[in-house]
Amino acid sequence: MARPRSIQAHRKVVEAAAELFSEHGIDATSMDAIAESSGVSKATIYKHWPDKDALCLEVLGFVHGLDEKPPIFDSGDFRTDLIGQLRYQPAADRKAMKDKIWPHLMAYSARNRAFGAAWRAKVLEPARIGLAATIKRGEKLGALRTGIDPEVGIALLLGPMMYRHIFAQRLGQNAPKDLEVHVADAFLAAFAKQSRKDQKPSTRKQVRR
Repeated sequence: MARPRSIQAHRKVVEAAAELFSEHGIDATSMDAIAESSGVSKATIYKHWPDKDALCLEVLGFVHGLDEKPPIFDSGDFRTDLIGQLRYQPAADRKAMKDKIWPHLMAYSARNRAFGAAWRAKVLEPARIGLAATIKRGEKLGALRTGIDPEVGIALLLGPMMYRHIFAQRLGQNAPKDLEVHVADAFLAAFAKQSRKDQKPSTRKQVRR
């Protein structure tokens, strides 16, 4: 069954804009160019999006796979779930386009702070919220000690992933193999809840008063 024409036009515009943004940058891509490339009139485009920034936000959601329902990592094995969540790459078929658009996105966001805040809320916030929920679930399972500052935990987990994405891959360097496993194990080494039999007795001498 064919999709309604408006839905087809919507998808054509998003895909055309994603390709143009990744090839020429956001500033250099006009709505006229998007209309020409997509075969959708500019008047129709403006019915869907009030301006280029709104369209660009949807494009970013598309290339980052926000149109896909993410899996739920809740098997009961916290280490396995954490590794799976760190490894999860939505919209793998759009990775090349995402990598091409990333430098343009960084430059555009630096010049347009309101847009930068909007895309961080749209694209990055779901990952942050997901990891915060995973940390809380780890505490409930007894895999993690309680009272972990979720922002510290998120920074420790996402930092290496961002290093691999921004520095290692873009500078042509090889990231460590199975980086997600190393990150999960380091996180557990820092925050895992020790059982009483695993706790080392204190070596400090008590001072008698």
